[in-house]
Amino acid sequence: MTLPVPIVELFVFLAAMLALGFAGYETYRVFQEDEGTDRMREISKAIREGAEAFLAREYKTVAVVGAIIAVLILGGLYEYGASHGDTFFSAHMALGFVAGAIGSALAGYLGMYVSVRANVRTANVAREQGKFDEGSVKGSSEEARKTAHERGLDAAMRFAFMSGSVTGLSVAGFALLGLIGFYIGFQGNILEMAGFIFGASLMSLFARVGGGIYTKGADVGADLVGKVEAGIPEDDPRNPAVIADNVGDNVGDCAGMAADLFETYVVTAVSTMLLAFFLKDVTSYLPWAILFPLIVSAWSIVATIVAFPFVRMSQGGSIMGALYKGLIATVVVGVIGLAILSYIFMAPEWGAVFVASTTGLIVMLVIVFSTDFYTSTGRRPVNTIAESAQRGAGPVVIQGMSVGLEAVLIPALAIVGGIIAAYGVMYLYAPTAAGAGDFGLYGIGLAAASMLSATGMIISIDAFGPITDNAGGIAEMSALPKEAREITDPLDAVGNTTKAVTKGYAVGSAALAALVLFAAYYQAAFPAAGATQLEQLAVNQPLVIIGLIIGAMLPFFFTAFLMRAVGTAAQAVVEEVRRQFRTIKGIMDGSGRPEYGPCVDIVTRTAINELVAPAIIAVVTPLAVGFLLGPVAVSGLLFGVILSGLPLAIFMTVGGGAWDNGKKWIEQGHYGGKGSDAHKAAVVGDTVGDATKDTAGPAINPLIKVVNTISILFVYLVVSNNLVGYLATLHP
Repeated sequence: MTLPVPIVELFVFLAAMLALGFAGYETYRVFQEDEGTDRMREISKAIREGAEAFLAREYKTVAVVGAIIAVLILGGLYEYGASHGDTFFSAHMALGFVAGAIGSALAGYLGMYVSVRANVRTANVAREQGKFDEGSVKGSSEEARKTAHERGLDAAMRFAFMSGSVTGLSVAGFALLGLIGFYIGFQGNILEMAGFIFGASLMSLFARVGGGIYTKGADVGADLVGKVEAGIPEDDPRNPAVIADNVGDNVGDCAGMAADLFETYVVTAVSTMLLAFFLKDVTSYLPWAILFPLIVSAWSIVATIVAFPFVRMSQGGSIMGALYKGLIATVVVGVIGLAILSYIFMAPEWGAVFVASTTGLIVMLVIVFSTDFYTSTGRRPVNTIAESAQRGAGPVVIQGMSVGLEAVLIPALAIVGGIIAAYGVMYLYAPTAAGAGDFGLYGIGLAAASMLSATGMIISIDAFGPITDNAGGIAEMSALPKEAREITDPLDAVGNTTKAVTKGYAVGSAALAALVLFAAYYQAAFPAAGATQLEQLAVNQPLVIIGLIIGAMLPFFFTAFLMRAVGTAAQAVVEEVRRQFRTIKGIMDGSGRPEYGPCVDIVTRTAINELVAPAIIAVVTPLAVGFLLGPVAVSGLLFGVILSGLPLAIFMTVGGGAWDNGKKWIEQGHYGGKGSDAHKAAVVGDTVGDATKDTAGPAINPLIKVVNTISILFVYLVVSNNLVGYLATLHP
């Protein structure tokens, strides 16, 4: 079927506006809920002010770095554009970079803006439901009380999910709006959109690093002094670090997560479009190949909105089961849409395109359910960590590392299987043998792009986590009745799993997107570099080996800065909390009031001071390798960072989630319960996992994509201006 291009572009634009419009409607519904008691409002206000103050300082720092990079892009690429008859090339790249960074920052801010207002309202829903349940079933049978509790749990769960859906739809809507806007504005020149994805990637890196250092510095410090030393519960208002901890949930898990997945969205779409842009055999046979990822993204918004009503607990069902209903519904509607869209736009090979695209959804589901298995309370991996806590902190750390290392296997095999299937089906059904490899590569791109079909729902499920975490904290600090805590506590425990699941999704999509980006880099660099250098792209060549070693080392060196920063912030928080316990009389008996501000200021200053160095490492490394050693070494670098970054990120995120829920499993009454020696040992394991799952691990995703996108951005300069190439000209 032949459709006018403007009509298709309008469809994509309207889908983006539908997402933003529905997000606005959901925001209105969230804000209709009451904020609860004066104490609840006071705590919520403190959390909100701390989160907004941190983002303001973080964004000012990023703006300075971003302005410098924008100027370098504008000046560095001007000569190349002018020499190729495109005097606006560098300006478009710089404009895209700025827009990508602003879009990612805006996505992060909106995610945080809603979450810091939804947390207290979620706690109030639990409070109201708890009062209703208690009054309506007093004196009734156990079965009636259980039914009433499930009804209250379902109401609070659906409200928290609705609040999270604002972030999910906002991220998808703004990302798609930026993509279609630049596609139209740059008249289909996908190469010029490289600046857009680089800006989004860099901002995501800053957000993940800064927010991650903040949230885990506060969390680890609060746990070590509060739970282990003072023996007081989590989120106890007597802990001076408790407000900083709750602020961290928002700047790390909301703002950082939203910026990260905005970047994932645009990088995945543009990488596939960019690959099709270079593969002329593909676009000559499939004219819609470049625009198809955006068409799929547009349909994914429809699929997400259609699936929202399915998020509902069945009688006797679980919270996670309710959330998974929405995810499954999204996938089903997405698959139906993929079949229709493939038939309309990708004939005559629509069947191969559909199979390749569906492969990405299967990979996503395998990663999601694998992550769920390794991080859910009540499952073998988490239970083994909790059981080991009876023998001390050392066994907890060892067992948690074992779980994280084991968890790498299934996602890796799923990605490998997805690559084989997507490449193989497009290769087999390629119209000509000469271009079969190109069609196979495009198949991998389709698999990556199809994962966008679930992005809105995945982000909504993720945002559910920090909202319910904060709701539990507000309920604890406000001394809400136990009926309310019986609702917020299970939501908080599930929130740990939802956050881990989203990180697994982000890692998997990052791996596929990075492979597609590498293929695009290959297509851009080596035709320009010439056949001689192309023949050198083999593992027995020194430059390739050098690049592989540097790339494999980079994620480890990068995460070392983040782990150390979390430790620095946590140590400072520990000292401040100890000081207040010593000097402020009456904190423990409630007659004295702790000072929350100093801990907020400590983690804010540490996070801002520590976020620049890792970002500079990510930007400078591929440029230094490129300009010194040339495009062949950069190829090795890109492969190395993908191959080591993928398993390291899974190990850190999944292992950290398992440590956290191992602690929560004990807190639910197993192996001695709260306050036991096993609980104290599990808290130590959780503090290790905090730094890995919410700071170092998630930051590897934008690291991989920053390295890849900046390599593409400056590929032509690297090809024509590198030291190895210059020395080769001196050879007689």
